[in-house]
Amino acid sequence: MGPDTDQAAGGAGSQVLMDVQALQQRLDTGARTVLLDVRWALGDPHGREHYLAGHLPGAVYVDLENQLAAPGSAVLGRHPLPDPAAFEEAARTWGVADDDVVVAYDAAGGMSAARLWWLLRDGGFDRCYLLDGGLAAWQAAGLPLQAGDEHPARGTVRLAPGHMPVLELAEVADFARSGLLLDARAAERYRGETEPVDPKAGHIPGAVSAPAGANLPADGRFLAADELAERFRQLGAGAAGKKVAVYCGSGITAAHEVAALAHAGIEAALYPGSWSQWSNQADLPVAVGKHPGGDGSGRGLWHGRGGAGSVGA
Repeated sequence: MGPDTDQAAGGAGSQVLMDVQALQQRLDTGARTVLLDVRWALGDPHGREHYLAGHLPGAVYVDLENQLAAPGSAVLGRHPLPDPAAFEEAARTWGVADDDVVVAYDAAGGMSAARLWWLLRDGGFDRCYLLDGGLAAWQAAGLPLQAGDEHPARGTVRLAPGHMPVLELAEVADFARSGLLLDARAAERYRGETEPVDPKAGHIPGAVSAPAGANLPADGRFLAADELAERFRQLGAGAAGKKVAVYCGSGITAAHEVAALAHAGIEAALYPGSWSQWSNQADLPVAVGKHPGGDGSGRGLWHGRGGAGSVGA
C-alpha cells in the first residue's frame, strides 16, 4: 500500500483506524488527505446542520441517507446499499481521487462513518480509515473546528463493488446454522423486549448477540485490537473453518462491527438488509430471548407482526 498509507495508519499500524495525532501530522505536512464528515443518527435528521456549525477543517459533508444508501423498502430493508454508479459519483463530488487517503469521522464513535469506510473498501479503495474517537477525540486534543461548507475540486476515483464479503437474504438462515452470525443491535432489541422501528421484535434464529457499542469504551475510541480479538473469540469467532457475518437494524452499525472485527484481524461479511429486511418477510421465523435459538419457553420462534420497540440502525 506504500509509505503514504503506512504513515496514515499511525503508530499502531491499523488498516482500519487513524488516530488524531497521525491525522494532524498528515494535515501539518500537507499530505493529500480527504476528510469526510458522516454525522448521522437514527432520529436526528440534522446532520448537515451540525456539520455547518462546526467540522474538522476542510472536511466535506456526506449525506448518509441519500449518498450511502438507496431508497428503503420492505423488500430490501431501510438502508440498502447504494447503486454503485451513484456512489462512485458521490465520492467524486467529495473530491476523492484514486491516490488519496480518506479519513471518515462522525460524532458517535464511528457508528455511521463505518458505513462509508465499508463502501469505499468494498469499491476497492483501501486507503480509507476511520478517525478513532471521531469528532470528540479531535476536540479533546484541543484542535479547532471550522464552520460553513466545503466545495472541493471534483475527484476522479474509480470504484467497483465486490471487494468485501456480503451475505444475501437467501443465504442468512443457512449461514446462521453453519457460521457465526453476530447481531450488532442493543441487547434488548436482540431479546425482543423492544422494537419501535421494524415490524417484528427479536432476532434471526441462530444469531449471537454482540452489541456494537461494546466495541467502544467511554471515550468513544475503539478497544485495542487484542481486546477486540478476545471479545469476538468469546463470542465464537476464530473457530477453525467458521465464517463470521454481522447484521444490525438496517446495515449501518453492522459496518461498525465489521470494522471492529477487521481491526482485530477477523474478516466478516455484512448482511446489508439486516433486521429491517428479515423482519419484513412474513414467512421468516424470529427468535426471542437471550439465546440464539430463542428462550426455550415455547414462544421462542414466531412469525407475527408487531412488537414494541427500541432504537437502532
